[in-house]
Amino acid sequence: MNLGRRCAAELFGTFWLTFGGCGAAVLAAAFPQLGIGFVGVALAFGITQLTMCYMIGHISGSHINPCVTFGLAAGGRFPWQEVIPYIIAQVIGAIIAGWVLYAIASGKPGFTVGDFASNGYGAHSPGGYSMGAAFLCEVVMSGFFVLIIMGSTDKRASAGFFGLTIGLALTVIHLVSIPVTNTSVNPARSTGPAIVQSLMSAQDGWALGQLWLFWVAPIIGGIIGGLVYHFIWGQKDAATA
Repeated sequence: MNLGRRCAAELFGTFWLTFGGCGAAVLAAAFPQLGIGFVGVALAFGITQLTMCYMIGHISGSHINPCVTFGLAAGGRFPWQEVIPYIIAQVIGAIIAGWVLYAIASGKPGFTVGDFASNGYGAHSPGGYSMGAAFLCEVVMSGFFVLIIMGSTDKRASAGFFGLTIGLALTVIHLVSIPVTNTSVNPARSTGPAIVQSLMSAQDGWALGQLWLFWVAPIIGGIIGGLVYHFIWGQKDAATA
């Protein structure tokens, strides 16, 4: 399938991941008496990832995450010349999702943009974790996410279960790291809410100021994960389109 159609799939997939996961955090996590809490938000991210694996996995590979795209390229599973188009599509999808979510959330009387599911460290970490702790957490979680993706989609792995494995992995990642950074492991997912929050509330502009960490750390982790899998367990296949 041509690159344009695959990028369109990445745009739609990243929209769904960002809208579903961040929407659960913004709209449902703290709903009076019935709020879904951290576990519900973790499941929302995992389930949205799972559904996109089966909807667009056969079209674009369902990266829906710049960290994954970089990781798969580093691991020899994706051509480097297509990394930038994929990432542009992913970021656009996440930004659109952020604005759609804001349009819905702001329809409630008394709504304030607040943290808007943005990722942060220090004073803006849910648990008050330092920048160093947040950076390490994002690198480790992103690295293992790419390792799991490469292992579950390996030609030698059991066919048909990759979506469940990847979705459950993302759920576990959120269960562990929501208190630390609000969980990114996905620069596009971080970018959409950060832009909306910063533009709609000057006092909450910290989200864009801290966004750098949620690009740098996940991409480093993803590349490490891709290289580790490739050189220790991977088959020496050339990257395919």
